[in-house]
Amino acid sequence: MRVVSLSWLFLTFVSSLLLQCLGEVEQASSPPRGWNSYDSFCWTISEEEFLQNAELVAQRLRTHGFEYVVVDYLWYRRKVKGAYVDSLGFDVIDEWGRMIPDPDRWPSSRSGKGFTEVAKKVHGMGLKFGIHVMRGISTQAFNANTPVLDVTTGKAYEESGRQWRAKDIGMKERTCAWMKNGFMSVNTKLGAGRAFLRSLYQQYADWGVDFVKNDCVFGADFDLDEISYVSKVLTELNRPILYSLSPGTSVTPAMARDVSSLVNMYRITGDDWDTWGDVAAHFDISRDFSAANMIGAKGLRGKSWPDLDMLPFGWLTDQGSNEGPHRKCNLNLDEQRSQMTLWSMAKSPLMFGGDMQQLDDATFSLLTNPTLLEINSFSSNNKEACP
Repeated sequence: MRVVSLSWLFLTFVSSLLLQCLGEVEQASSPPRGWNSYDSFCWTISEEEFLQNAELVAQRLRTHGFEYVVVDYLWYRRKVKGAYVDSLGFDVIDEWGRMIPDPDRWPSSRSGKGFTEVAKKVHGMGLKFGIHVMRGISTQAFNANTPVLDVTTGKAYEESGRQWRAKDIGMKERTCAWMKNGFMSVNTKLGAGRAFLRSLYQQYADWGVDFVKNDCVFGADFDLDEISYVSKVLTELNRPILYSLSPGTSVTPAMARDVSSLVNMYRITGDDWDTWGDVAAHFDISRDFSAANMIGAKGLRGKSWPDLDMLPFGWLTDQGSNEGPHRKCNLNLDEQRSQMTLWSMAKSPLMFGGDMQQLDDATFSLLTNPTLLEINSFSSNNKEACP
C-alpha cells in the first residue's frame, strides 16, 4: 500500500511540474478525492467538528490522494428550535442577500470573515477547502428584498437609472424542487441577476474556497443558464475553483454533454445512501455514461467526471436529520467492497462521507485499497465488457 501511495504522489507531482512548465494547471486531471460532511453530519456540523475531521483526513488519507474537505449544505442555517432542511427564516445573510456562515456554529466567521479562517487552517493542513451552495438566491433574501452588490464598484447594482434588488432577479416560479422554502433561480438574462451570481462566487474566492458543490441546478432541476454563467465567472476569477454539480436525478448522457465542458464533476444519480438498492441502481447508469465516452471528458480548466455520489461508509447520520453521526453503515463489508469497486472502475470522484473521528480499520483499508485507487486514477477504456 505504501509503494502505491508513493507512486500516486510521484506521478501527481511530475504531472504538476510539467503543467506548470507549460504555464497552466489542469483542474481535475484525475477523479477528485476527499471528504464531505453530509453523510455523517447532514447540515448540523460545527467549525470544531469540521476541523477535527479535516485534521484526520490530512493525517490518514492525504497521502492516498484525498485532498478536498467539503462543508455540505446549510452552513448558514442557525441550529435552533424550528430549523430543519426546508425551514424558512433561520438563515444568516449579509446586507447583499448572500449566505454567510452561522456564527454560533462557525465562530471564526464573525466580523465579516466568512470562511477565511477555516480555509487558512485547511490549507495549512495541506488540503483544499470546499463548500456546498444552492441555486440562485434564497427565499429569505428575496422576501427581505436585499440590494444586489456590484463587485466592480462595491456598491448597489444600478442600471437604467435605478437600484436593483432581490425581487427584481428572483424567479419564484423556479424554486428548488426538494427545498421549496429555500432557494430559487435568478434571471441570468438581467445584468442584476448576473451581478448577484458574480458577487457570490467572488466572495467564495475571497474566502479561499477551492471547491464549490452547486446543488439544485442539474438533473430534475436543470438550470443550464446558471451553470453556464457560474462557469464563466469561475474562469475569470484569480483563484482556481473546482466546480461540481449536484444532485443528478434523471440525468442522461445527452444532458451531461451540455454541461461537461463547463464543470469538473456532475452527479448522475440521486443521493446514494447505505442501502444495497441505492448501490445497485448505479451499475446501469455507470455503464451508460462510460459507453457515451463521458469519463474524463474536457471540463472547466481541465477535465470533468460523472459523479456517483459520496461513499456512505463508517459512522453516519440519516438523510435530512438534525442529528450528527450516531450509527454504523448498513451495508455489509462485501456490499461496501462492491460499491468501492464500482466507483473506482467507473472513475467516479471518491468523496468519503463517514465521520473521520470514528474511522475503523476495515473502512480505512477499503478507502485506501491500492489496486482500486490505481484503477480510479490511471485506468482507461472503462466500459462494460461485451457478453
